[in-house]
Amino acid sequence: MILNSRRQAATVRQLVLWGEKQLLQAGIAFGHGTDNALDEAAWLVGSTIGITPDALDRSLDRHLNPEQVAAVHRIIDARIRNRKPAAYLLQEAWFAGLRFYVDERVIVPRSLIGEFVLEQFQPWIDGARVHRVLDLCTGSGCIAVALAKAFPQAGVDAADISAEALDVARINVAAYGLDDRIRLLRSDLFDALGGEKYDLIVSNPPYVSAGELAALPEEYRHEPQLALASGTDGLDAVTRILTEAADHLLPGGILVVEVGNSRPALEQRFPQLPFMWLCTQTGDESVFLLDQAQLTPRDPGRIESPE
Repeated sequence: MILNSRRQAATVRQLVLWGEKQLLQAGIAFGHGTDNALDEAAWLVGSTIGITPDALDRSLDRHLNPEQVAAVHRIIDARIRNRKPAAYLLQEAWFAGLRFYVDERVIVPRSLIGEFVLEQFQPWIDGARVHRVLDLCTGSGCIAVALAKAFPQAGVDAADISAEALDVARINVAAYGLDDRIRLLRSDLFDALGGEKYDLIVSNPPYVSAGELAALPEEYRHEPQLALASGTDGLDAVTRILTEAADHLLPGGILVVEVGNSRPALEQRFPQLPFMWLCTQTGDESVFLLDQAQLTPRDPGRIESPE
């Protein structure tokens, strides 16, 4: 199918297939909510014309007017021309089945932790006993909101070092009417949390190594580097979390952290820790779980990173 004119009519299916072809020909990089051209085109088309992802399949044969076709052309053109993630162009992202507002003040939500939030981290913790939750490095607040919905009896603290990120999180917390259950805190990891303790601490912190960061496609340059970069080996933030988490976990509490491609370096640095690697439906194992007892050293003091 060829769409030479931006004023001609087309079906949703035709526009999605056209968009897929344009994205493939342009060599677009994916990874900010989709991992292939077809899904990216479907998202761009659906959002532009007001069709939610769950309704797209049954709308494929719907005929669109020339104005709608022109709008889709513009968004596809912008995606190719600016190499900006679709989430920023649309100012939306989907996480754990929920829609969130996003812009370039935060990274695009894509954490693998969402899968385990929906499962209430079973069987590793009893959801009924979770009353205090911390989302560390909250960014857009997507994990905090998903946690609040997964554990309706719990209060959630959502912390981030970036005031700009917290402004975005505030939009999303308000959109879901959770201002009374989610407390937004500006904090460099645990620094501003004092003696607060939690049943569950979840974090998708910066974990990209310097070498990996330098090799990322252009799309990633639009994201705040503060939320991605974490030192030479990608472990600066995760190391601090591991050395301080025990002080903020209640007995029986658990820590869940995503570390991406930094997993091998992490296991090498902390050989004494019995990381449990959670497996996603796609087979990814870059999210670890440790319980409070495993994080509490036998000797006084904190877990120290080997020299």
